[in-house]
Amino acid sequence: MIITGPKGAAGRRFRRPHVVVLGNEKGGSGKSTTAMHLIVALLREGYKVGSLDLDARQGSLSRFIANRAENGLELPMSRHVRLEQSALDSVAAAREEEKQRFDATLAQMADCDFVVIDTPGSDSNLSRLGHARADTLVTPLNDSFLDLDLLARVDSEGLKIRGPSTYAEMVWEQKKRRALTDGGSIDWIVMRNRLASLDARNKRRIGKLVEDLARRIGFRLAPGFSERVVFRELFPRGLTLLDLADAGTALTLSHVAARQELRGLLDVIGLPKPEEGDGLEKRWTEPAALPNS
Repeated sequence: MIITGPKGAAGRRFRRPHVVVLGNEKGGSGKSTTAMHLIVALLREGYKVGSLDLDARQGSLSRFIANRAENGLELPMSRHVRLEQSALDSVAAAREEEKQRFDATLAQMADCDFVVIDTPGSDSNLSRLGHARADTLVTPLNDSFLDLDLLARVDSEGLKIRGPSTYAEMVWEQKKRRALTDGGSIDWIVMRNRLASLDARNKRRIGKLVEDLARRIGFRLAPGFSERVVFRELFPRGLTLLDLADAGTALTLSHVAARQELRGLLDVIGLPKPEEGDGLEKRWTEPAALPNS
């Protein structure tokens, strides 16, 4: 499925799109929710955005885009592609086919300012291809020891990090692959989603461990989202917190708090600002425009 979105912001272009990848090998971490809000925030800044769903089996981002296109409202849209896994029997042939289709899809989005990629909650060839092309990698992490286990091996007391775990090792491999391929680097950001069910003592423990791990393996920390019913309520209509005015929805205190969380996330991510002839050298530290109310 391909949905063509609007033209990019006039006079503002990258030499190539800035690729933002949402990655975590655990399902239910908030990758798709974060991707939806990043896409809409960039669209509402006037940028031309491509979106790529590599989690075709679950397809949450693709369903969100389809719902958005069908809700009858005049809303900014991304140019969207849902990429399926290869059905070839040979592992080598399947990987090559997936790489060719992945590269061809990114080539179709070469005129976009940003490309946002949602990856599956498991290790796969498509997920690794996406990670290797990231300029910015955002990893949502629920505040629990179970989720932290994908990033780090923690001692039995839950007090010390023994070393990086499976997902962190995979990201490190893709960082090296990216450096060898085009000399580029990956800005890795881990956003901590807050779980209401976790007690304060465990939150402090996890916070200390994540900060220690950030220093050891090289990622930045960003505030994430709290558990909010509003995200689930907006999904069937293809809406985000930034679309409430267009949808004629009155703001509640929960909406305001959730918008503040989104503003904090965008501020920390600091995506680059396209400027004529300036490529990716400058960083954009302003969050996308959000109402203060």
